[in-house]
Amino acid sequence: MFIQKIHKVILIKSYFLSITISKIILLNDMMKKIIIFGTSDFAEVAHYYFTHDSSYEVVAFTANSENINEKLFHDLPVIPFENIKKLYPSNEFSMFIAVAYSEINKIRSKIFLEAKLKGYELVSYINSNAIVSKNCIIGENCFILENVVIQPFVKVGNNVVIWSGNHIGHHVTIGDHCFITSHVVISGNVIIEPYCFLGVNSTIRDGIKISRECVIGAGSVILKNTLPNQIYSNKSTTLLPFASDKLKHL
Repeated sequence: MFIQKIHKVILIKSYFLSITISKIILLNDMMKKIIIFGTSDFAEVAHYYFTHDSSYEVVAFTANSENINEKLFHDLPVIPFENIKKLYPSNEFSMFIAVAYSEINKIRSKIFLEAKLKGYELVSYINSNAIVSKNCIIGENCFILENVVIQPFVKVGNNVVIWSGNHIGHHVTIGDHCFITSHVVISGNVIIEPYCFLGVNSTIRDGIKISRECVIGAGSVILKNTLPNQIYSNKSTTLLPFASDKLKHL
């Protein structure tokens, strides 16, 4: 009798183990497989977040052949972008363009369009610790990190990067191919046109327009509409004319 009970317990445990393994296999099969364009720090960060905080499985990296220095990146193959469709056809794999803000986002925009022409779906990533209102519209190939707050009625275009800790106020419109760094405050009803860059801790007051291809430097405070292609830079903190070891009350 005792042996029969042990045998029964083993059978039950084996049954539930087989169910668990089957679920894991099914989950892996269901995960959307993606390729990351790039092998930079941004690509490395994207790989981390997609791997640990998404339903996507990164299966390869890609880059233009002249920019490939190693065959592997994070133990995954690096495939020339020119040949990517032969090994990873666009009807089976999606892509994410992990390119930063060089040339006011123009390089990322160019690769975005080239990937679209190759037929790839360009996926977006939204961190599980971001607060994004349900009625927001988020475009393709967007990257939204932790502790971002996006209030209701916001529209985010295609190929937009919103790094960690930003506040995007209600009824804001962010155009395509923008890059918003960390701890930026964009107040309500602001329009940010395409190809803009907003530096760390910059602040945009409510109801104004940031025209296309503007660079808003770190710590800048923008209180009125900008014109296209303008650059705003905040003054650096004052350097005092004595050494820190001379401070007596710190």
